[in-house]
Amino acid sequence: MKFNKKSILLFLSVIGPGIITANVDNDAGGIATYSVAGASFGYSLLWTLIPITVALVVVQEMCARMGVVSGKSLADMIRENFGVKITAYLMLFLVLADLGNTVAEFAGWASSMEIFGISKYISVPIGAFLVWWLVVKGTYKFVEKIFLIACTIYMTYIVSAFLAHPPWGEIMVATVTPSFEFKPSYLMMIVGVVGTTIAPWMQFYIQSAVVEKGIRIENYNASRIDVILGCVLTDVVAFFIIVACGATMFAHGIHINDAKDAAVSLAPLAGKYASALFAIGLANASLFSASILPLATAYYVCEAMGWESGVDHDFKSAPQFMWLYTGLIVLGALIILIPNAPLIAIMLISQVVNGALLPFVLIFMLILINNKDLMGEYVNTRFFNSIAWVTVVVMIVLTLVLVVQTILQ
Repeated sequence: MKFNKKSILLFLSVIGPGIITANVDNDAGGIATYSVAGASFGYSLLWTLIPITVALVVVQEMCARMGVVSGKSLADMIRENFGVKITAYLMLFLVLADLGNTVAEFAGWASSMEIFGISKYISVPIGAFLVWWLVVKGTYKFVEKIFLIACTIYMTYIVSAFLAHPPWGEIMVATVTPSFEFKPSYLMMIVGVVGTTIAPWMQFYIQSAVVEKGIRIENYNASRIDVILGCVLTDVVAFFIIVACGATMFAHGIHINDAKDAAVSLAPLAGKYASALFAIGLANASLFSASILPLATAYYVCEAMGWESGVDHDFKSAPQFMWLYTGLIVLGALIILIPNAPLIAIMLISQVVNGALLPFVLIFMLILINNKDLMGEYVNTRFFNSIAWVTVVVMIVLTLVLVVQTILQ
């Protein structure tokens, strides 16, 4: 793809699905994981972000390619090639997992607002209404623009890291030098960092977004750049979250349990501005993800069942799509508002379900993308298949370890 005026305009018309999907990966749970990683182990886990980025690019690119070539969503392709029964079971478990994930996002939103002195009984209803209104009343182009603006707010983590004045030389060495500590906490942290990268819903959402945006095969190279750029940017943000927490909390021996703890702890160590920016980033990530997760769920369930779907529809033309999106947001918000609700249990269960489903989704994807009847000349090359299968095997092993550890906890 040559970089001239025409190609730049083409890229700007295609940009969106890749950057948005990858950035949502840095949700409340992801930010908490990276924060704890930096606070607990300093910079020693930074090197994992390089293979993680490669894995994310490989998986997301395959879904974008399937969407461009076939013009169909991943749920459509699974139903048509593996049957209604398998698809129905897959959708059921995905809905349950995404409900738990949506609860986690509203929990992150509530925590970030509490830092600014706003009660969850005020912030959660307002946040839920905003994300509902955005999708139900907006058009695809309008919603995508808002989501892209939300992606830029992740830059607050980069500023927070610089305000912490970290030792950049030491950080650069740690980034390119793999290191291991053979103790359970370190190994589980590696699994946690990797496990936050690729979630089942992401593959369904990016393919649906590519299809709804109407990206054609002649524009595929621009779409691929969108995917790669999104994957790199999301892990750049993860890098700076780890750096910010490593330079402050780890350096001072402060232990944290979640992203809210990280934001609060930054104030005396890196200044009130670093703390506020970190909290703003958490609020943005939580609300952003609380929009995308129910939206992704509504997409793939409706597509799997053959119902109308899409942001450009309304309650009359796509009732199942709009009611499912509405129901997930309402349930997710209400659960947060229940006094003494078992939030940890809900989040852990959703993590287990996500982990158990991921291997199936990845294998379905690889079978589909190597089917010449579906993909023609756009099947994976032998080299790309090698990378993809290694990625799948590693993700399956790490996911199984994460699931077992979560159950034991």
